[in-house]
Amino acid sequence: MFYYALKVGISALVIVAITEVAKRSSGFAALLAALPLTSLLAFMWLHVEGTESLRIAELSGQIFWLVLPSLVLFLLLPLLLRQGLGFWLSLGLSILATAACYFAMLPLLRKFGVQL
Repeated sequence: MFYYALKVGISALVIVAITEVAKRSSGFAALLAALPLTSLLAFMWLHVEGTESLRIAELSGQIFWLVLPSLVLFLLLPLLLRQGLGFWLSLGLSILATAACYFAMLPLLRKFGVQL
């Protein structure tokens, strides 16, 4: 149980650190948030737990393909906010557009032989 609490604590600490840094420097916070910290933590936890390297490599490759549709959120959200839409509406529309891109990407990846 301690191990799971440690994993949750470290993961939460990363999120809190980014939000606190964002209050002082949005550029530095953006850099930290852009780093694949969640993925790195997952890779490390899997390695510590004895997961085979090939499984970690498979996960890393799958993450690469699934990052692409998520970029829609980071393009659309600032565009909508700058157009004067409210935060929650902009966020909701950005999430819906991102979800649509995920649903469009999955069959496309299967067509090209990428297994998820």
